[in-house]
Amino acid sequence: MILAVDIGNTHILLGGFDEKGILFTELLTTNRHATDLEYASLIETALRVNQLDFTTIDGAILSSVVPSVTQVIRTAIERFAKVTPLVVGPGVKTGLKIRIDNPAQLGTDLVMAAVAGIRDYKVPQINIYMGTATTFSLIDDQKNFLGTSIGAGMGVAADALSERTSQLPSVAFETPKKVIGTNTVDSMKSGLMYQTASAIDGMIERIEEEYGSPCTIVATGRYASSIVPLCKRTIHCDPDLILKGLMEVYRKNA
Repeated sequence: MILAVDIGNTHILLGGFDEKGILFTELLTTNRHATDLEYASLIETALRVNQLDFTTIDGAILSSVVPSVTQVIRTAIERFAKVTPLVVGPGVKTGLKIRIDNPAQLGTDLVMAAVAGIRDYKVPQINIYMGTATTFSLIDDQKNFLGTSIGAGMGVAADALSERTSQLPSVAFETPKKVIGTNTVDSMKSGLMYQTASAIDGMIERIEEEYGSPCTIVATGRYASSIVPLCKRTIHCDPDLILKGLMEVYRKNA
């Protein structure tokens, strides 16, 4: 089995795959202060609940947008799985043609999502990631990565509402029965869910207008499955998109 790890600002996507496909996926909390032993314990727990352990790991691939955590998790994998992870970065073959001002600034999570997106879906394509940030990436009909729009994600918006206002509580990410709520909780749920969905529809329209052609729309990230059904546009929801990208890059470099 190959262990795949994508380190995000808030969560860490952990998954395993072999020649047949994806074996499991789990989500961990990103902790910038955790030690390699603490991360190893979390990884071991995730493996065990899926009837696996460190001895079943034959290789590993690691992508990250949190440099301070990258080396800690790399050390944990080397120490307990006895393999050296492939770390996505300069010199690693992805097959993605990146046409932005500074390709080194592009987050590896967006690279992995785009790699899988152009493999599994038609281009031109708008690739949407819904996590700590909500991002829209444009890939043209020649599979060139043209650029990205980055905004605050739903979780950030929800935290800001509850932390910066005196009377608004924290709410669950659930779809209310009506767009116009008749109580504070339903009104906040409407704002988080329907306003996000409307913003996504609007951004798709603006990006297609600027590009000059309709696009295939693909969405991933932990909020995608909740928001995509509320959008008016047809959107392919693929929760395993980043893991699929990691699988593809590992195979290109193995």
